[in-house]
Amino acid sequence: MIDQAVLWDVDGTLIDSEEYHWLAWRETMIGEGYALTRDQFNATFGWRNDAILRKLLGSDLSAREADRIATEKEVRYRELVLRRGIELLPGVQHWLDRLKADRWQQAIASSAPRQNLDAILTSVQLENHFDAIVSAEDVTRGKPDPQVFLLAAERLAVPPRRCIVIEDSPAGIEGAQRAGMRSIGVGVKHASLPADRVVRSLAELPEDALGELLSGERGM
Repeated sequence: MIDQAVLWDVDGTLIDSEEYHWLAWRETMIGEGYALTRDQFNATFGWRNDAILRKLLGSDLSAREADRIATEKEVRYRELVLRRGIELLPGVQHWLDRLKADRWQQAIASSAPRQNLDAILTSVQLENHFDAIVSAEDVTRGKPDPQVFLLAAERLAVPPRRCIVIEDSPAGIEGAQRAGMRSIGVGVKHASLPADRVVRSLAELPEDALGELLSGERGM
């Protein structure tokens, strides 16, 4: 049995579709009579849709209305991904291929809706690289809660201490830590990422980095 796994976040880690999210949110909120600013978008990027909408429109927003608005936003987002296309971030293809060749299990652990993930994987032709996918529909609590990572590990049948999370956000890194997993922080969008290892891009990640992280397993 394979007892080592990498759990991938998607936006900011595999790909960067922040601009598509911004455009989709802006147009959707215009339709609701709300002039969303870029600063408001930046402050809530990576949150669950229901949390974003209650932050913007008030805590008394009904679940039905939140779902309706979020659905409209996600339809716009997927249309942008499929129409304009999207590219993998530097180093991602190398690591996906290497991990597959080295017989690591791989899963997506994302707060995004499943249809969004399917659209992204279709666009970048990665449908066959992942052994499990955990999306927004599978969890009830968003990051930094560790639920999404623990469920991904469970679906892979890999102990949390043998999982490495690749993330670009402080909330995601905190979720990995709370799950008892090692983590790699990627990117420059945040002033600091409290991960076990931090790189500007996966193209800079040393070839022995993942093995070294597991050799120092939590709890050992």
